[in-house]
Amino acid sequence: MTEELTLGGKVVVGVDGSEQSRRALRWAVRQAELTHGVVEAVMAWEPPFSGWGSAVPAGEEAHLSRAARKVLAENVEKAVGPRPPVDVRLRVEEGTPAWVLLSAARERASLLVVGHRGLGGFEGALLGSVGQYCVQHSPCPVVVVRTAGD
Repeated sequence: MTEELTLGGKVVVGVDGSEQSRRALRWAVRQAELTHGVVEAVMAWEPPFSGWGSAVPAGEEAHLSRAARKVLAENVEKAVGPRPPVDVRLRVEEGTPAWVLLSAARERASLLVVGHRGLGGFEGALLGSVGQYCVQHSPCPVVVVRTAGD
């Protein structure tokens, strides 16, 4: 077993572009730094569908995945700078956010970190639907990052 897995392991963190997710990412990076772990910043994307049931044209999925990876990279840099103190790996997958996060956590994560709510939902929500689902179904401990006054 490598030292990385023995000491701190992998900290999976959900990033959706919201300030709450960037706070969660900063928390995850600090935790990984303390425990000598790595961070896997995860962004899920879903193809847009029209109201009439038509899907994204064939071949456009790759474009959407590249766009999501660019957004993720920009958010990581915005949250922790161009040279984070730990290894931050980017992971972009098609699927619902909760499913993608849990899938990443099942791959030997020591911790799953989420913001208390993301881009959607209600302003005063104590916990968003993705965070709630992750807390209920995660194979590893979950940290929900909140901000002062929330």
